[in-house]
Amino acid sequence: QVQLVESGGGLVQAGGSLRLSCAASRRIFSMNVMGWYRQAPRKQRELVAGISSGGSTNYVDSVKGRFTISRDNAKNTVYLQMNSLKPEDTAVYYCNAFNGVYEYWGQGTQVTVSS
Repeated sequence: QVQLVESGGGLVQAGGSLRLSCAASRRIFSMNVMGWYRQAPRKQRELVAGISSGGSTNYVDSVKGRFTISRDNAKNTVYLQMNSLKPEDTAVYYCNAFNGVYEYWGQGTQVTVSS
């Protein structure tokens, strides 16, 4: 079992930045993929960014060039640096970990971007 705890969400004006953190209760180097998802009101949850154990990253088109995902295996933490935030980025952001067999989720952190 792995517990994931997100932090760093909040209210920010459009154009601002936030950095989300996801602290894992166990070592994350064994996780095949770590990712950030988001869910806005009345919308489906979507993958925002993912990072493999080898460091490969992928992003949804809407955040490319603005968001950066990274992982620090020594701190068992995954980050999402979000720059140039837009009102449409408003959502609950969830951390996700997948070890090839099981999938784990955090409780989510709210990000609100005002115009």
